[in-house]
Amino acid sequence: MFQIVAFLLILGIDLYAFQSLKSVSANFGESIKILIYILYWLICIGLPLVMLVSFFQYSKIGLMPSWGRISGSLFLSVLITQLIVIVFLLGEDIFRIFYKIFSSLTQSDEAGNVLASRRKFLSQTAIIVASVPFLSFIYGITKGKFNYKVHRTILYLKDLPKAFEGYKIVQISDVHSGSYDDPEGVIKGIDLINEQDADLFVFTGDLVNTKADELDPWLDIFSKIQSKNGKYSILGNHDYGDYFDWQSKEDKLANFNKLLEYQKQIGFQLLLDEHVKITKGDDSINLIGVHNWGKKFGQRGDLDKAIIGMESKGINILLSHDPTHFDSKVKDHQVHFHLTLSGHTHGAQMGVEFPFLKWSPVKYIYPKWAGLYSENGRYLYVNRGFGYLGFAGRVGIWPEISVFELHSA
Repeated sequence: MFQIVAFLLILGIDLYAFQSLKSVSANFGESIKILIYILYWLICIGLPLVMLVSFFQYSKIGLMPSWGRISGSLFLSVLITQLIVIVFLLGEDIFRIFYKIFSSLTQSDEAGNVLASRRKFLSQTAIIVASVPFLSFIYGITKGKFNYKVHRTILYLKDLPKAFEGYKIVQISDVHSGSYDDPEGVIKGIDLINEQDADLFVFTGDLVNTKADELDPWLDIFSKIQSKNGKYSILGNHDYGDYFDWQSKEDKLANFNKLLEYQKQIGFQLLLDEHVKITKGDDSINLIGVHNWGKKFGQRGDLDKAIIGMESKGINILLSHDPTHFDSKVKDHQVHFHLTLSGHTHGAQMGVEFPFLKWSPVKYIYPKWAGLYSENGRYLYVNRGFGYLGFAGRVGIWPEISVFELHSA
């Protein structure tokens, strides 16, 4: 039933947006109009069909083909463009209804000509306006997904040990290696990570989309990440293999164990509801990592287990994939976690970020969706993600490398 409703809704959008195309091309030659109409419907029908085939392949092998990701991203780009056009047309249709009523009451004969001229003008305007986000999406698919940005944050922490003054932590999150298709683009990001000269490197989950095999082509590349005091990681909701229909529990477990082994191969030390002491000279800070805990994507993490045996005093830095963990468990915990590092949201991979405006549709799902937040004397930082998932690109919310410099308050 859901698929039928979705199909009818998409078809309705196609037909409604098509009216704008007809208005704009009304004065074109017949052969040109036919060519435009055929191209429009080939795109509207062809992209969903290609998507269905790719989803069928994913359901069989657990890996989405690159052409499936591209077709899905183009479909989303076209759909958003159509919706923008429809906003204009809907306003025009509302105006048309009231104008016809007014004209009938005043017995005016000019209504038809006025409405036709107005319809064409608004259709042209709608297509011009909608072309801006459409071209932005095309840029996001071709270039934006590797347009890495370094976000630097200076944190002033009370009781920071002297040896850790100026200490630099580099974080990435949400690699989603199964989405990659361009080694040069990924290498560009790894090189930028290493340029930050990290004292400590942390990864906050979602190394793959579903299967450990996705990481096969990228093992050597990610193993090149450098850090003076180690590379630590946690698991995200995608790392458990929950989004594939495995033939048996044993197959799912084997996949999970393979992912754990791959983490070792690339030099990541996983923290699975546990903590480690990061030492520098005679001083130390605590680094805690938990299994994924989120309101909507599984609550595996056990924060209390992770801190068993941990010294109560000192600076505590928590790695927790889903930022909803912070509001639900962390900010009011009896142990003071000075800084929680998360990811998960990707910033929806689309939005705008200016000094005066920061917006993404994901904010309506995750109030804390990107950047630094402070509550109850504790910091949360939500990384925008290093990779991409679903939409094979990024628009406005660029892939992020987070750099934190610690200083004593």
